[in-house]
This record gives sequence, structure tokens and C-alpha cells, in this order.
Amino acid sequence: GAKAIWLVNAWSVANNMCFGQIQVDEKSNEITAIPKLLELLDIKGATITIDAMGCQTKIAAKIVDLDGDFVLALKGNQGEFHEDVKLYLDSNINKSRANKFDFAEEIHGDHGRIETRKSWLCTDVDWLIERHPKWKTVKG
Repeated sequence: GAKAIWLVNAWSVANNMCFGQIQVDEKSNEITAIPKLLELLDIKGATITIDAMGCQTKIAAKIVDLDGDFVLALKGNQGEFHEDVKLYLDSNINKSRANKFDFAEEIHGDHGRIETRKSWLCTDVDWLIERHPKWKTVKG
């Protein structure tokens, strides 16, 4: 049979539409396709959100170079960077220092289940950039 075609899409939540897409090269993955797609878009002033696979220093730098902002999903694929952020959050959330954080919570019901998403934002990241200078584009 025919080989599957893998695509990376740029989706606008506000407009409920796809603004662009690019095919992932056969011997590549999303990590190399995302910067190419970003080059095709006008993201000035936009906030770009990407799942954990796209949580890469080069992708973050590309977004900043194009005058955009980013929110990236950070998971274990980033090793010590993830561990440091997790330790910091675990040590500070729900403690007297929690006033360092902005907090938002969304609750959605869909497909017979309720999903709760909690987000904390802390802009005190100088210590993190010192330990991980490749992530110098992180602001919070």
C-alpha cells in the first residue's frame, strides 16, 4: 500500500481553522518540520503552543526570531531541564512562596469525561537560564 503522509499543521484556535501545513520529510520528524512551517507564517505578536515533541531550543529561538511568543509542553524528553523545573514547581506551589505564580484553571467536559487543566506561570527564571543557557528564550 501507499505510505502515510505525515503533516505538521498550524491551527488557529481563535479562528477555528488551519493557517498552514507542511509535510514532514520521510527521514525526518516534527522537530525539523516545525521551523520550516513557522518560516511560512506571520507570527508577529502571536502565541505559539506546541506539544512536548516541539519543546526544543531551536524551535523556541525561531519563534522569538519571528517576533512571536511561545508556550511549550515540557516533559521528560528534556532531561535535567524538565527535572529542574519540576523540582522548582513542586517546592514552591502550595507553599508560602506560591504568590510568585500566576494561576489559571480550565474545566471541560467532553466525550463522557471531565478534564481539568491547571497552569502556573512564574517569571522568576534567571536561575533556570543560568543552569540551562540554551533555553535563554524562556521568560516564564
